[in-house]
Amino acid sequence: MYIGAPQFIGIQRPHMTNIVIAEGYRPTEDEPFMNERQREYFRRKLLRWKSDILKEAQDTLATLQSENENHPDIADRASSETDRAIELRARDRQRKLISKIDSAISRINDGSYGYCEETGEPISLKRLEARPIATLSLEAQERHERNERVHRDD
Repeated sequence: MYIGAPQFIGIQRPHMTNIVIAEGYRPTEDEPFMNERQREYFRRKLLRWKSDILKEAQDTLATLQSENENHPDIADRASSETDRAIELRARDRQRKLISKIDSAISRINDGSYGYCEETGEPISLKRLEARPIATLSLEAQERHERNERVHRDD
């Protein structure tokens, strides 16, 4: 490696492209929307996120298996069971999130990632950066939420 050469990030996967992305790269509005580099950037971001979630799930499972405490005090037992229930609920939400991450990766593979499911318009890079599993543009999401509130109030 040359001194001063940029560091590169990457995740090995069977169908990995040969796209090289410099560490610190962020998609910009100056590039063509959802070019190969941007798609690879978001693919890697999603894969890292999924990997982090799976690691947390493993840690939780190990903790729950090792925590076989039988508290003599009923208040301690109730508190422990409440903590366990909260943790399991959080893991269930993350399981659903993994499904959304997998769906986003599938959209990257089929070329539909980054485009609003309702309008077909590009989803802003800022929105995708903040919520890489987004399927709706900000405007479409706001419309969707307004409609939900209206129907929920009925």
